[in-house]
Amino acid sequence: MRTADFDFHLPPELVAQTPAPRRDESRLLVLRRNTGQVSHRNFRDLLDYVSAGDVLVLNDSRVIPARLHGVNAHSGGKFEILLLEENSVNEWWALMRPAKRARVGTSMVIRDAAGNSSAVHATIVDRNQDGQRRLHFAGTPDISDALEALGEVPLPPYIHRADTSQWFEDRQRYQTVYAKLPGSVAAPTAGLHFTQSLLEEIQARDVELCFITLHVGLATFAPVKAETVQAHLMHEERFEVNAESAGSINDAKRAGRRVIAVGTTTVRVLESVAAANSGRIVPGAGRTRCFIYPPFDLKIVDALLTNFHLPRSTLLMLVSAFAAPKETCGRELILFAYAEGIRQRYRFFSYGDAMLIL
Repeated sequence: MRTADFDFHLPPELVAQTPAPRRDESRLLVLRRNTGQVSHRNFRDLLDYVSAGDVLVLNDSRVIPARLHGVNAHSGGKFEILLLEENSVNEWWALMRPAKRARVGTSMVIRDAAGNSSAVHATIVDRNQDGQRRLHFAGTPDISDALEALGEVPLPPYIHRADTSQWFEDRQRYQTVYAKLPGSVAAPTAGLHFTQSLLEEIQARDVELCFITLHVGLATFAPVKAETVQAHLMHEERFEVNAESAGSINDAKRAGRRVIAVGTTTVRVLESVAAANSGRIVPGAGRTRCFIYPPFDLKIVDALLTNFHLPRSTLLMLVSAFAAPKETCGRELILFAYAEGIRQRYRFFSYGDAMLIL
């Protein structure tokens, strides 16, 4: 299967630059897999599609202010740093721009949110085959604790900010209301539509809420550069499943009740754990390279709530696999639904509208 098969044209004005005024005021496109029927609803209408006994599984990873700005201590050249994963205290793997000037041995002064030099500096101590730099930070006991003062919300590059006036709102809105464990460098965006009151209404219908954790990293947002889908190499991401959630999901599957995943990251955790454990969810922590693309035999997830994804992305490939399990025709079904969304002027990507696949 070619990567180009997952391409589509999106009018630039449909890329959402800001969230809906209220989280649950987004639109909701509902796609029924067995018939191809598309319905246009509002996000709060999700209540019409959940039933007593359903298990709704959400990713509770918390986005960290992972974008830093540094200045070369010798030349004054500027760097943008996106922290990816902590190796140990004050040692992180990161992406840097401009990459050509980010050489091993380069030392940088980190700037604060106002653009002033801080007491924190970083040195590039290594580089891996993927072009990531390993940074050692000094001038602070733990850079993780300094990120709130020094870092920015790691908004994706298609969201543009002319100034800092929206940063405070982004810190609130580029985070789910149930975010708990810090570690993501991009939001699990399907969950951005939920308010606490809506979650309570869902629970009042005897739907059980379960939480897993996947810290969103390079695997989720890295572009697919290979010509064929099969040649793409997924990066690892860290996950954790607690015993309570594992038990609830396993009980639901045994009883024939639905498991509804909120977001592609949730699907990847559940399906990768199930694949390693004969179709069961086993509690524990680990790392996954799970790459879901058509055809894929899903073992756990019965319905998927997600956003609209970028062309040629692994996320678009995942929802295509979900739209037609064990078959390759899901791509056509998803691209048809996306075309309907474009005609109806849905807002796309991280701050955009939502899609429910049943």
